[in-house]
Amino acid sequence: MIAAEAVPFVKSGGLADVVGSLPKALVAGGADVRVVLPKYEDIPANLLASAEPVAEFTVQVGWRRQYCGVSRLSHEGITYYFLDNEFYFKRPGLYGYGDDGERFAYFCQAALEAIPRLGWKPDVLHCHDWHTALVPVFLRAHYGWNDFYAGVRSVFTIHNLKYQGVFGYGAMRDLLNLGDEHFHANALEFYGNVNYMKGALNYSDFLTTVSPTYAQEIQTPHYGEGLDGTLRHRRDALLGIVNGIDYDALDPSTDPYLPAHYRSSATDDPGKAANKAALQRELGLPVRADAPIVSLVTRLVEQKGIDLISHVLEELLREELQLVVLGAGESRYEKLFRDAAYHHPERMSTNLKFDEGLARRIYAGSDLFLMPSKFEPCGIGQMIAIRYGTAPIVRETGGLVDTVKPYNRYTGEGHGFSFTHYNAHEMLDTIRYALGMYRDEAHWSAIRSNVAAQDFSWTASAKQYLELYDKLISK
Repeated sequence: MIAAEAVPFVKSGGLADVVGSLPKALVAGGADVRVVLPKYEDIPANLLASAEPVAEFTVQVGWRRQYCGVSRLSHEGITYYFLDNEFYFKRPGLYGYGDDGERFAYFCQAALEAIPRLGWKPDVLHCHDWHTALVPVFLRAHYGWNDFYAGVRSVFTIHNLKYQGVFGYGAMRDLLNLGDEHFHANALEFYGNVNYMKGALNYSDFLTTVSPTYAQEIQTPHYGEGLDGTLRHRRDALLGIVNGIDYDALDPSTDPYLPAHYRSSATDDPGKAANKAALQRELGLPVRADAPIVSLVTRLVEQKGIDLISHVLEELLREELQLVVLGAGESRYEKLFRDAAYHHPERMSTNLKFDEGLARRIYAGSDLFLMPSKFEPCGIGQMIAIRYGTAPIVRETGGLVDTVKPYNRYTGEGHGFSFTHYNAHEMLDTIRYALGMYRDEAHWSAIRSNVAAQDFSWTASAKQYLELYDKLISK
């Protein structure tokens, strides 16, 4: 695994959750998995205290030769390698710098240079998102002659197609040491620029993305972010495998952040109600068992459907509910929720921050979890909510379609609620329907039972990855 982030070391989004938890499931399935990460300044020093140096060398980045130090650490049965270059990574934050194109071109080249020095040869290099997209490109362009890499396969996973790593043409020689034979429509060229992710789409042996529905969506112009043609061209080498979550780390029966533990598989466990009352007290809301808590734990950005909520927020707050928001993002959305909580203190709590402990308590204390995304490659929040016994309300897109089956009041099937069109009042009508089911004891009992029966651990998805690896190796 080669990635830009992984829990518990460093995280900016769901990518870190996947890279932090999938390897453990693969090891349980019999694989030997190693993970390569940048050694960022933001990684807590105590997590690296037992890391040992294993190699030092220099890396060619265009006309520059840059230092790389490699340290090794074992954590929860997984071996991690950290690539150290203070010029590129000893700075706050992970991304958003003007030289990100150079930083991650270096990281990809350094990863390939490091592997032969580790005393271990991989069968598959599994790369994640645009930050590692040059690995398959360099593997073929720079190391095709290298006997060490003979037979090594590459897999590239798209976690979010929107972020591609697009840079000017000058990067071809200045950063990548590539000639124009790699600058065309079936390589890295993208409207006159260099597109790192497009390179991976064209050069990898196989492509995956994080849900079956998203794999289909990104082959269309609406969701394809300009790469739908490339993805259609490679559709026979593209597979959607839905993400899982770490059921050991996310367990309401042991979660250290919760005031009361309970079994998510037991619909009558009083711990769920105890967490709801505790959350209401913590957030200054009236402690009412009969008032359903609808929660939103997310980045406050347009992708997450926040503009839908903005259109109907006042109507929503006229319902008999308590709305809890946790997250940060665009200032217009932060102001919207801050003002709404000020005017409706008994119906709404706004928490403009990222707080893992509070997030867990919200998942545990809520009755319904709202996720009206404009697009969602997979989504983690809805699966965590289900793990904590909370029914999700989602828009039918990407991984939300693949993980949330809407409740049918006539058959009793389904464990959540969903709406099809990106429309504010369609969302509001779905929320009202969910509230109606909450107030009906028989229906709500059926929904909670169905929620409790779901399993979004990595077991099934890890098996799909292992089958894919075996298929590639046997070619």
